[in-house]
Amino acid sequence: MSAPFRPRENGIELFIRLTPKAAVDGIDEVETAADGRSHLKARVRAVPENGAANTALERMLAKALGVPVSAVSVVAGGSARLKTLRVVGEPTALAKSVAVLSK
Repeated sequence: MSAPFRPRENGIELFIRLTPKAAVDGIDEVETAADGRSHLKARVRAVPENGAANTALERMLAKALGVPVSAVSVVAGGSARLKTLRVVGEPTALAKSVAVLSK
């Protein structure tokens, strides 16, 4: 199984499958899609209107990874379930944090 992220020069790109309008906010296990790419499953209570679900996801991941909210942003898939988030920080430390989250 591949990792649900890709290291970048000053952070990582994290691949997420987001479920909005969930009962509770949370981060679930890593899932592998039919094309072989892995992504982290996440749920937020927010509705997918006016970017509310994306904002909730950014805040939840920032808290879980121990980085400022300003360090996390959706860079692809803004209106899709499969999203790419950019997390700015030290790539090795972020990779370890993601590994802990996805257990």
